[in-house]
Amino acid sequence: MPSHHHFSTRYLSASDVIDMVQRKGVEACLHGIANYIHADFLRWGAFDKSARVASHSRDGVIELMPIADNQTYAFKYVNGHPKNTRWGLSTVMAFGVLADVATGAPLLLSELTLTTALRTAAMSAVAARALARPGSRTMALIGNGAQSEFQALAFHHLLGITTLRLFDTDLAATAKLQANLQGTGLRIVVCTSTAEAVRGADIVTTVTADKTNATILTPDMLAPGMHINAVGGDCPGKTELHADVLLQAQVFVEYAPQTRIEGDIQQLPADFAVTELWEVLAGQCAGRASDAAVTVFDSVGFALEDFSALRFLRDTAAELGMGHPIELIPELSDPKNLFGLLHTRNPLLRAAA
Repeated sequence: MPSHHHFSTRYLSASDVIDMVQRKGVEACLHGIANYIHADFLRWGAFDKSARVASHSRDGVIELMPIADNQTYAFKYVNGHPKNTRWGLSTVMAFGVLADVATGAPLLLSELTLTTALRTAAMSAVAARALARPGSRTMALIGNGAQSEFQALAFHHLLGITTLRLFDTDLAATAKLQANLQGTGLRIVVCTSTAEAVRGADIVTTVTADKTNATILTPDMLAPGMHINAVGGDCPGKTELHADVLLQAQVFVEYAPQTRIEGDIQQLPADFAVTELWEVLAGQCAGRASDAAVTVFDSVGFALEDFSALRFLRDTAAELGMGHPIELIPELSDPKNLFGLLHTRNPLLRAAA
């Protein structure tokens, strides 16, 4: 811990993180974040965990996602406002902090909007590596909005998906996704319905944004051996899967107390059996029961994934010499004399006067 005279918080702006991802490459960032998530999930018991705190309004939700181990505390601020794109704002916006548990000093303040898309896709791939059938090559991607390219690339690079079957009610979103994936080597098939898109798919990823209890996937669309990566349902009143899909599948979650409130399983009784993914990764529970089983990863996003992503950002920023110090916390010559700050005029202001 630096002496209080020199303490500052490292700041990573949106531009810094864009620069970082361009310098490292999207593939390397997805691999890196996935590795950090996997390592942290194997230390599941070391974390002080809680469901995120959500403030709901008519137009969306604002959430705080805290978590800590005995050394490092992290939180993410994140929103979900489906109508935002009408005003030229992102549906999801986020930033986060890493702090030192021993002193409470904030070490890092970072953008997390772009990073959340990377970490969500990395998390999906970590789950699918544990749950999908080995040799899965075709994925249906339902919902072609802001998160879709990240999901496509994570499954391409981390699982070997070679064919994508796309569907979105917004044709422009699908066209955008197609254009952004040019030159990646992915074979793209544009479909006219969800039912058409999931036909022949080994993995189905749903990442739709509407704040409704939707039934994007219905039981008639299921095929033996399918893995469903349900990403879009992530708050009360927002689901994507027909309840019967869940009843016919093995369901895996991040942190059950949070997923029961927010995930697709909010439709089912509180005692519906689910397996937390960390148990599968740690070898404590079986994953897929058979080649014919249908598996569902009911993904809502959990604070530990942001903890992992912030660690990745901190380490990569240090490696590349990125970010800059900001004075988020006032410097005190006498830590007991906070009021004294108001007696001495700020030297920066004095210089400007």
